[in-house]
Amino acid sequence: MTDSVVTRFAPSPTGFLHIGGARTALFNWLYAKKHGGKMLLRIEDTDRERSTEAAIGAILDGLRWLELGWDGDVIYQFSRAARHREVAEQLLANGKAYRCYATPEELTAMREKARAEGRTRLYDGMWRDRDPATAPSSNNIKPTIRLRAPQTGETVIEDQVQGRVVWQNENLDDLVLLRGDGNPTYMLAVVVDDHDMGVTHVIRGDDHLINAARQKQIYDAMGWTLPNMSHIPLIHGPDGSKLSKRHGALGVDAYRAMGYLPAALRNYLVRLGWSHGDQEIFSTEEMIAAFDLASVGRAAARFDFAKLENLNGHYIRNADDQSLVKMFEDVLDHVVPSRDEIKAKLNDTTRAQLLKAMPSLKERAKTLIELIDSAYFIFADRPLELDPKAAALLTPENRKLIGQLHSALENVETWSAASAEAALRAFADENSLKLGAVAQPLRAALTGRSTSPGIFEVLDVLGRQESLGRLEDQAKDPAKDQATT
Repeated sequence: MTDSVVTRFAPSPTGFLHIGGARTALFNWLYAKKHGGKMLLRIEDTDRERSTEAAIGAILDGLRWLELGWDGDVIYQFSRAARHREVAEQLLANGKAYRCYATPEELTAMREKARAEGRTRLYDGMWRDRDPATAPSSNNIKPTIRLRAPQTGETVIEDQVQGRVVWQNENLDDLVLLRGDGNPTYMLAVVVDDHDMGVTHVIRGDDHLINAARQKQIYDAMGWTLPNMSHIPLIHGPDGSKLSKRHGALGVDAYRAMGYLPAALRNYLVRLGWSHGDQEIFSTEEMIAAFDLASVGRAAARFDFAKLENLNGHYIRNADDQSLVKMFEDVLDHVVPSRDEIKAKLNDTTRAQLLKAMPSLKERAKTLIELIDSAYFIFADRPLELDPKAAALLTPENRKLIGQLHSALENVETWSAASAEAALRAFADENSLKLGAVAQPLRAALTGRSTSPGIFEVLDVLGRQESLGRLEDQAKDPAKDQATT
């Protein structure tokens, strides 16, 4: 062990980086940063049937997107199997472990009897003190190696979140360290890896709390120092039930696809189970400075999409416009359904239009998806495809009005939001119309929708040529055109 803080994030690559795992990674990252230490990354890929390269890729990509960088190279647990076996053999040689030749049938009978008697210790220790030489040669059983766990006294974990947690040793099994096929178990591999990696602080979900008792017994048997333990409560849904996909039990990639900003998601996750007074919004620097394990609560945190969405809206409104343009472009590769038609039209001109529109667009958007939808008018093909509400606005009378507005705007010499507004207000006054009666059909003609950023900003963003072209398109009466055809 070293004096500096070393944390680790150790996901199993059997699926995506889910939201609970992302919070665990964040807490480890913050604690390491706070104390000037390191956060290591270990992929626990010992389950060869369920571990996949795609899942590993998703985990690494998710951490990078959340900007939770790790220190050093990624450690792959399966590659260290020889070291795990070495420790099991060392425990065996030191009398801290023993070979167990129990058959599957014997183990099943033991478990059934223990459960029937209400005992939590399922293995009865039948091979704990027997001479391996007495094992029947005819049963072809490849022995496991089990830890010779203490049978009396207590195993105690001083947990920074849960407090002092005590287990009676009489209730804990002699756990398997090495399976009959020679593969190390998860319990052994975690202890050996944490020790060899110099991990000083283990921060993980409280579903691992029982594992801490078993792992401490391995540490004790090896004479190793137990890392500082912190078991954080799991995340539940808003109703207090186990988190499901309906509540938000999704992969980090899904949150990216829904248009959440990594900074907003980090800020939301840090407040799930941890608090710092009444403060809700934290910069990354503030998070690092304030984070401590003593302020992590013991009760399960509740996931709330509405709060996340509101927080995300705050981050969008306060983001730099140029940065939002880049995030807008980056997220197009991840959203469903695909926005390929927008990607195809991203060029210097449309990026400049998007940047000009951003101050107005971001005021209304809570996610990047809403931002994309609001900006769609910039990329729409002519003649515009009208949504039902916009189509209803463009009555024959309003199409005639659009033609008149085209003429009024055509006379604007220096095109800007201000000059367009002046021309439209003058037109409304001259024709005894309220500005709203002019703006709504104008919005439909320019954007194909009944809602958009301010109409003067829309005119400014689209520019003179495109604005007049769209108005000319919609000034025509489709019914008359069809009849002529």
